[in-house]
Amino acid sequence: MANEVREEAFALEEAKRHEKMTATPVSRLVLSLAGPSIVSMLVTTLYSTVDTWFVSQLGTSAAGAVSVVFALMAIYQAIGFMFGHGAGSNISVNLGSGHPEAARRYASSCLFACLATSGIASVLGLIFLDPLLRFLGSTETILPFARDYAVWIIITGPLFASSCAFNNILRYEGLSSRAMIGLMAGNVLNMVGDPILMFGLGLGMTGAGISTALAQVLSFALLLSMFRRKDVTSKFKFRYVARDFGTYSDIIKVGLPSLCRQSLGSVATVLLNRQCAFYGDAAIAAMGIVTKVTTFAASVAIGIGQGFQPVSAYNFGAKFYDRVRRGFRFTVAAGTVVMTVFAALFSVFSSEVISCFRDDPRVIEIGSAALFYQALTGVFIAYSIIAGMLFQSTRMSGRAVVISIMRSGLFFIPLILLLPANFGLLGIELAQPCADILSTACCLPLTEKFLRKLKGKSSEGLSG
Repeated sequence: MANEVREEAFALEEAKRHEKMTATPVSRLVLSLAGPSIVSMLVTTLYSTVDTWFVSQLGTSAAGAVSVVFALMAIYQAIGFMFGHGAGSNISVNLGSGHPEAARRYASSCLFACLATSGIASVLGLIFLDPLLRFLGSTETILPFARDYAVWIIITGPLFASSCAFNNILRYEGLSSRAMIGLMAGNVLNMVGDPILMFGLGLGMTGAGISTALAQVLSFALLLSMFRRKDVTSKFKFRYVARDFGTYSDIIKVGLPSLCRQSLGSVATVLLNRQCAFYGDAAIAAMGIVTKVTTFAASVAIGIGQGFQPVSAYNFGAKFYDRVRRGFRFTVAAGTVVMTVFAALFSVFSSEVISCFRDDPRVIEIGSAALFYQALTGVFIAYSIIAGMLFQSTRMSGRAVVISIMRSGLFFIPLILLLPANFGLLGIELAQPCADILSTACCLPLTEKFLRKLKGKSSEGLSG
């Protein structure tokens, strides 16, 4: 009797979800799901920015260490995003097509694989800590600061990666507000913990690392608890963990664009740090600050795109293709408006923004120029970001991979190697803006061709 009641309750929740995802006006649905994602993205990026500000008070070398550790965190984020996006897209498509058991299998298999992969990464990271930090771009003066910070990041890395996966699964179920709560709680704790541990208890860089570690534990615990609620289809139970390779293959194939994007972002940061090292710790610190500031702006467009992803995946699974197309057009328009506003502000107040973090004249000189150039090309970012999300949410993994490698890989890596050789420091400052323009120009025809094909076509005609 109890099982029958639970099944009826579950069927009712599924019916409500289906009505919400397929009948709510697309623009309103995207914004309703994007709201919590935007807030969580902003708070996450704000924490990262505030963390950079606190650490910068310890000196220019300490500020440079943040850029190095940022590349390390990107490795764990890449693992979590790969499994989270890969499982989440499959979960949403299966929910849209009426297969909840398959959704549970993807969720449980995702957690198992994510913990195992990130756990191996942490063991290797602790064994080879100093060589790893040098590889990520640390100079000898930055290394002591980076070591004190990084060891705590590595210890809690598996929890961080899993939290990234949890966040994406909840979003793909249309429960972005739950994901927001889990991420925000950890980030708020981190922002409060930084000044207490770093300056109140005099722990310095170690305090920043401990604060981040505690925040990761809290986020993991809260996000995991969300899956115990009855209105969440995805469940983490051992009996749902897949024994076949096919499930993991599906997850990795769909999640590969996220892995490529995040991994190449980490590689790009390493190369950026290495090129900046020729110009001293001030250059590393300046470009690290610029990265955090521009990421803060882009997080709004990403948050809007994250509201579109479950709409796209669910309606693709339910074969409401016109809603996918209309959702994409609306999301791109909204994201471009937001980036245009930030671009205007950063182009006018570039020096003031950088000086908020460091009063070092050299840091301000380098950072304000780089921020100005990136602001000029900021309006192009939204289209390429959301195009990648479109392909990933509809399980067009090959096209999603192509778009994901463009900005930080196909274009930025050659540019960051070639431009400084010809234009010096100016080449470093121009590498990312040039990569943004080229990546958007290349993904435009690919995306528009898919949207034309999507119109009026069956799912069989779109596979591959």
